[in-house]
Amino acid sequence: MTEQKPTVVLVHGAFAESASWTGVVERLRAQSVDVVAVANPLRSLPGDAAYVRDVLATIDGPVVLVGHSYGGMVITEAAAGSDQVAGLVYVCAFAPAQGESAFDLSGKFPGSTLGAALAAYPVTTGGNEFAIRPELFHHQFAADVTAEQAAVMSATQRPVTQDALTAGLPTSTPAWTSIPSWFVFSDQDLNIPVALHRFMADRAAAKGVAELAGASHALSVSEPEAVTASILDAVRAVSPR
Repeated sequence: MTEQKPTVVLVHGAFAESASWTGVVERLRAQSVDVVAVANPLRSLPGDAAYVRDVLATIDGPVVLVGHSYGGMVITEAAAGSDQVAGLVYVCAFAPAQGESAFDLSGKFPGSTLGAALAAYPVTTGGNEFAIRPELFHHQFAADVTAEQAAVMSATQRPVTQDALTAGLPTSTPAWTSIPSWFVFSDQDLNIPVALHRFMADRAAAKGVAELAGASHALSVSEPEAVTASILDAVRAVSPR
């Protein structure tokens, strides 16, 4: 329990960008909740987490930290040992243990078809980065939005480096082991199998779990009402009464 109402900090994942939270931001603001959507660099897990910690340092007071997809990796590392982060919300997101990578977790249970949908490009800093091929983006990432909206999302997607997806979680104290967590996910997520979502929520002893039937991986875009509801559950739980 905190002494003031927390700020919500939203961290997007791979193949998305901060505007993917627009519907959630609008709904949180309508409830008079302060909110910040971070531009996740998607370059390396330690570096991305350090950047999120830099953003948190600019915020006065407690935070509910929210991650989508690979953003769940980032918030789990960024909030480790934090006295500022009062709650975590995982939105179709990875909630790793020490040493687990997004790549490792996505193969823990059958069902992910992401690998076959990716195109790889070399980057001058070394290694490759990945993007979802435009002709497959709608089906793979956001099957429950219109074709027109999916085309815009595809065109504005932020590629992620191979290093970011294959790096194991550095911290020995994942944030969800000490900070209360909430999970909201879909049963038709083609990036992260629903069996993995259920496993991670159970492992984290989540305070709240919402599973949406028929929704895609792009839950913050296609189901902003449900995502906002889970975030507000977290905000209320950690706010002063």
